[in-house]
Amino acid sequence: MCGTCGCSETVTIEEKVLARNDSLASHNRAALASASVFAVNLMSSPGSGKTTLLERTVRSLDVPVSVVEGDQATSFDADRIRSTGVAVTQINTGAGCHLDASMLHEAIHTLSPAPGSVLFVENVGNLVCPALFDLGEAARVVIMSAPEGVDKPLKYPHMFRTADLILLNKVDLLPYLDFPLDVFKTQVRQVNPTAPILHVSATRGDGMDTWLDWLNSHRAAHSPPQLGVSTNPTP
Repeated sequence: MCGTCGCSETVTIEEKVLARNDSLASHNRAALASASVFAVNLMSSPGSGKTTLLERTVRSLDVPVSVVEGDQATSFDADRIRSTGVAVTQINTGAGCHLDASMLHEAIHTLSPAPGSVLFVENVGNLVCPALFDLGEAARVVIMSAPEGVDKPLKYPHMFRTADLILLNKVDLLPYLDFPLDVFKTQVRQVNPTAPILHVSATRGDGMDTWLDWLNSHRAAHSPPQLGVSTNPTP
């Protein structure tokens, strides 16, 4: 037992916070699905190449795209994505280490994503906190770069366990790294037996066609938008 340390009270508060978040996430998911907006939560550690991958991705898709950029500070990444011509809204979390469902709720109102479009959420760079918070996304994509080392799936299992897709980025650097692909796949499968693992290089373009095929096939699986239904969740 925790005695007087307050641990049980802390756990209760955390459970209530997550319960409120999950409720709003369900609301976001229903509203987005009703308009056939395919929301993708991109999660990774800092420096994985997430923004570079997103830049190349939004330039390659032939459907409307909008982007939510999450960072503790600055608008550097949002400015890069805005230069591609897509709609972007920036969320600065300050000391916060993740985005949550309420933040996405407000961002959806700001962006008003078009029916049938793709909404990318570039989450705060972190392999721990973002995995705990459902935003209402349709898919979770974890991006890991080869220079980070093969041990990340076992060191951060919840992040990889909740992924619908895992992108191994910077594969152009594999000839210069000690990164056995078979070991990486084995470690991923220990925590996530089913998520596809795709190899990409956001700078050189390796594997981008396969990644785009995955996006397009999952977007197409969404039901067509219902007439008269707004993409904006009501408060």
